[in-house]
Amino acid sequence: MARAKHKAPSLSLEAAQKTAAVAAIKDFLEERFELQLGSFEAQEVLDLFTREVAPLFYNKAIADVQAHLADRFLSIESDLWALEKS
Repeated sequence: MARAKHKAPSLSLEAAQKTAAVAAIKDFLEERFELQLGSFEAQEVLDLFTREVAPLFYNKAIADVQAHLADRFLSIESDLWALEKS
């Protein structure tokens, strides 16, 4: 049976966050590469990162949390086992 394709999570920013991100992109490219982008172009860069890169970080964070919780649950299970009375 074929596995269903899962749509990447829709990641979005609030208006103030998006404005700050666009400004940061413009500032970075100006300072680092002497490249002046307008707001429209910077928004396109942000959209690219939101669509292509952000899901990678999101999925990595989820995997890290799952691993941490699994370790923590094993520790708790071990502690509870040690408390059992024979």
